[in-house]
Amino acid sequence: MELAPNRPKWQQIAEIIGDRIRGGEYPPGSRIPSVLQLQAEYGIATATGQKVMRALRDEGLIETVSGMGSFVVE
Repeated sequence: MELAPNRPKWQQIAEIIGDRIRGGEYPPGSRIPSVLQLQAEYGIATATGQKVMRALRDEGLIETVSGMGSFVVE
């Protein structure tokens, strides 16, 4: 997927994942891609992937369980 060069990548990826959650592609309780998976899919740095996760948590869409991953909230 091509990301716009004029906006921060983390914002665009957070929007994509958020849209997938709201659209039901990632239903409540399901695991979303990890930071490593986001790195592989979008060619981003670890810090960028962490910003994506933080944005999704701040929006109340996911919760992260240490050692298990990030999941869509019920």
